[in-house]
Amino acid sequence: MGVSTAFIALAALFWGLSGGVGGILMAEGWDAFVVSFYRGAIGLLCVLVWLMLRPQSSGLANYRLWFWSAVAGLGVAGNFAFYFVSIANGSVAVAATLMYCAPVFVYLLSFALKLESATALKWAAIVVVMLGIGLLTQIYDIGASGLTPIGVGAGLLAGLSYAVFIFGFKYAAPHGSPQAILSIAFAVLASLLIWPGDFNQTVAALSTPVWPLFLGLGVFGAGLSFVLYIIGLNHTAPAVASIVAMIEPVTASLFGVVVLNEYLVGAQILGMGLIVVTVTALSVKSSGNKA
Repeated sequence: MGVSTAFIALAALFWGLSGGVGGILMAEGWDAFVVSFYRGAIGLLCVLVWLMLRPQSSGLANYRLWFWSAVAGLGVAGNFAFYFVSIANGSVAVAATLMYCAPVFVYLLSFALKLESATALKWAAIVVVMLGIGLLTQIYDIGASGLTPIGVGAGLLAGLSYAVFIFGFKYAAPHGSPQAILSIAFAVLASLLIWPGDFNQTVAALSTPVWPLFLGLGVFGAGLSFVLYIIGLNHTAPAVASIVAMIEPVTASLFGVVVLNEYLVGAQILGMGLIVVTVTALSVKSSGNKA
């Protein structure tokens, strides 16, 4: 494995573990929005350091950079918040796998905006993913494994929000540096997510005995992971990156089962497999077409 691929693998590993760490914090009574806020706010500090170390070609004077970076910020804010809400109302394994459906939402948005042709193969893949979602969430018996409609809906919205982040980042990229885009995006995230969280908990988190978990969540789950992923992606084939990214839902699922004592029945494991394999294949095919 090359250094760049290792960077992407580490980023995916950190993202996977962040779901588990968030699950631990929420199991101790911390509000999902407070956890999301600190993940993004500490991530902001990390990317600001990157921007200060590499200020060249930031593009901060370009209004298009600010607009599309703000769109990316809306996306990543929704992604963090809905992901943890999904975990709080379901499980880490289900939330992470539902969020991994983001490329499907990218395809659907691309179809709607006529940026991508809607072929029979792509629609078939989307149908398979929807089948996998049905099995994973046990929508035919929504309360069967402790899942709730809020948990399922929030997991899907986390994936949709990540698709918005991808679009925002893509359109911001020609106008400035990645570190500038992420700095604006995380600033927007922090500005948005400080409001819906419990104010007393937000203040209490600054002196809580579990502050190392908040710190680790922000540094590894938002700051360092995004930096590693972007640097690695610059020197790694997108198809390879798509496959390596499978580490995230697998890691999150294993963490949930081993550490948080969550469980998955056979139908859910089958659904998870359908989603992960099909979404990865879609991402690889899309990357191959652009090569």
